[in-house]
Amino acid sequence: MANSLAESADGPGPTPPRKELRILIADDDRDAALTLMTLLRDEGHDVRAVHRGRQALDAVAEFQPDVVLLDIALPELSGWEVARAARENEPAMPVIYMTGTHGEEWTSKGVPNSVLLAKPFAPAQLVTAIANLLNTVTPPAGPT
Repeated sequence: MANSLAESADGPGPTPPRKELRILIADDDRDAALTLMTLLRDEGHDVRAVHRGRQALDAVAEFQPDVVLLDIALPELSGWEVARAARENEPAMPVIYMTGTHGEEWTSKGVPNSVLLAKPFAPAQLVTAIANLLNTVTPPAGPT
């Protein structure tokens, strides 16, 4: 039996290279942001964190992340507002919305290239959500 995903029935195979992602975390809970940064850096990614909505919008433009983790309840601009404004320039930007309210009254359904995670979530949930999101990114519709 294979011991890892990189092994096949024929024996061990080469481990596919892991792509280092640029990940932006926008969360006003500094401890939560630090925890996420540590987790994602341990996974081999380039990670930055900001704590306010306007900082997040500036960081999206400057850092050009592959994926953005946005707390919904950011000061100054909400995560929804940050994503809406950032997607004017980058319509296919993958976003993971994070919320501590556990509200079923709203979801990320219908918002392309996005996932909603309710806090607290397990590290494996985040890693899986990032992988799934990046595997299903829909490019913006272009001229036909």
